[in-house]
Amino acid sequence: MLITKPHAALLASPGMGHLIPIVELGKRLLTHHGFDVTIFVVTTDSFTTRSQILQQTSNVSSLNVVILPPVDVSGKLGPNPTLDVRILLTMAESLPLLRSAILSLKVVPTVLIIDLFGIFALHMARDLGMLSYVFITSNAWFTATTIYAPVIDKEMEDRHVNDHEPLFIPGCKPVQYEDTLEPFVLRGQPMYEGFISAGKDIISADGILMNTWHDLEPTTTKALRDTELLGWISKGPVYAVGPLVRTVTPRSGTEHGHRLKVEDVLRWLDEQPTESVIYVSFGSGGTLSAEQMTELAWALELSQQRFIWVVRPPNEGAEGTFFEVANGGDETPDYLPEEFLTRTHEVGLVVPMWAPQAEILAHPSTGGFITHCGWNSTLESISNGVPMIAWPLYAEQNMNAALLAEELGVAVRANGREGVMGREQILKLVRRIMGEKDGKAMREKVKELKRSAVKALSKVGSSYNSLCQVTKDLEIHLQEKSGGATLAG
Repeated sequence: MLITKPHAALLASPGMGHLIPIVELGKRLLTHHGFDVTIFVVTTDSFTTRSQILQQTSNVSSLNVVILPPVDVSGKLGPNPTLDVRILLTMAESLPLLRSAILSLKVVPTVLIIDLFGIFALHMARDLGMLSYVFITSNAWFTATTIYAPVIDKEMEDRHVNDHEPLFIPGCKPVQYEDTLEPFVLRGQPMYEGFISAGKDIISADGILMNTWHDLEPTTTKALRDTELLGWISKGPVYAVGPLVRTVTPRSGTEHGHRLKVEDVLRWLDEQPTESVIYVSFGSGGTLSAEQMTELAWALELSQQRFIWVVRPPNEGAEGTFFEVANGGDETPDYLPEEFLTRTHEVGLVVPMWAPQAEILAHPSTGGFITHCGWNSTLESISNGVPMIAWPLYAEQNMNAALLAEELGVAVRANGREGVMGREQILKLVRRIMGEKDGKAMREKVKELKRSAVKALSKVGSSYNSLCQVTKDLEIHLQEKSGGATLAG
């Protein structure tokens, strides 16, 4: 059977931070580059099948979404497993399901595109005659750090961990110890060994895609392609293809399962002045301790600033709801300060568990964002021209916060690394971003980046051209497989 155009299979690991960019990449390949696309989703619970992100794909013709059956790994986890270990074990246990699902297709896809946690599938892709690409759903700085990690010698690592010297990566901004990735401080432990192993697997792929764009990180993206800096490390080319973020859907209908429907939230925003509302959300997985939530609540109240706050029950673990795709809740939060909702009802909107983030950030009344610095949230904020208070919680979020505050100048950074931040410190950050001279300067910078993002995805942009090159690479592969037959389209 002669295949006339590339067919991309995309694998999404658990967590909305991984699913969203995979879905958006699949939509982009289908609608702008003529691919056939099948998205395989690894699940840990039934909530994922009802998530808004998957519902969003239902109106895209020819986008095939296959939800793999959930796997139970609870019996194979040791005491207090880290988030990375839980995800990796879930992905490993799902591999037979993925292989079976791929073989059930009429034709084996041209390429398998995985995210960082899908590395177990690389060998399977090669066995099935597929090309393999890794989609780093974060920025170029994180990508550079990840692929350079296997090259870093023990002496450099010792100085970084023991003496807190910066970690130097060719052609890139140094990684300060206080911003470093958690695996680096756990040398000899499973997380560190797994990170180094992942770096080796990633550079063996036929290509690497990143959810960033050249003009956002010009020095780092250039270093990743320069053979005298980092370009020699990876087997295949490295492409910046972002920003790939959720698009705002038209206002219509109701959102089943949400007490505060999308339209309710947006109607409230419609009544507020331009750029007067600060949006507070710590992502689909982020949680705060009870003490920290109390301090944040008091800061918002004392600021007298209009706000939308997505609240979840307090949890001592920073990623307490990572494996849950919340559908909202009807309960009134009883973990906020007494009478907080009553005292703030004229200026604030508290939304349990879930809110329409893309729509909120795109609304003209939104003027700031308190964020955990997950890369999806970061890109959504930049793409809508909204400055941030960077409040990192886990994963690579400290690096993201450093990039936003110190290099791009579109955020002020919260210092939450030394315990609970007090209400006065949070209050100063809110006032700085929403009302002071610094806030105005950040707003102007982030709107420049917004325009840059639009250009990158346009037909004259760097990210569009990167995916065009990926298309050409796969077409050449198809030609070679078919004995040089001319491809249609």
